[in-house]
Amino acid sequence: MRRITEGDFARIVNLGLPQRLEDIEATRYDPRPFDMAEGAQTFERPVVERLLRRSYRDVAFRRKVRDAYDYRCAISGLRLRNGGGRPEVQAAHIRPVEHQGSDSVRNGLALSGTLHWMFDRGLISVADDHSILVSRNKVPADVVDRLLSPGGRLIPPRDPRDAPHPENLRWHRENVFGQIATGDLAW
Repeated sequence: MRRITEGDFARIVNLGLPQRLEDIEATRYDPRPFDMAEGAQTFERPVVERLLRRSYRDVAFRRKVRDAYDYRCAISGLRLRNGGGRPEVQAAHIRPVEHQGSDSVRNGLALSGTLHWMFDRGLISVADDHSILVSRNKVPADVVDRLLSPGGRLIPPRDPRDAPHPENLRWHRENVFGQIATGDLAW
């Protein structure tokens, strides 16, 4: 390696880059100038057929889990319905399908969308005694206070036979809870 003069450096750059580089870059992604009078354009999208390989999921899992918890979030206790009267609670796998989790009700929790997201990312979990565990170094206290049911315990399903299996809860705590990197979160 050797030092080069500013003149040599300028000559190398000028040989390698076009003289109108700024103009070229300015029109690279939108070659037409912006025009407010331009009408909305329709776009005919191509239809693509795709063969997909993924683990089979029982379509009844969602219905069974939501029904078992009476369409109530097992962590917040909220029973929300949308404008059409449909429940907003989701069915979350405790041990995910891609990690050989079953579609049994005992491998599911009825959770609101936000808590489902937090559960899947290891920000919250459930202890054997059904107390709710929170990764406090990643979840602000005010968020915890707003989202968890008073008492900080899982709201059980109507039928005790549908309660989460202890092995599934253990698997989640050991393999998901607290595993996400803090840089992956956007608060």
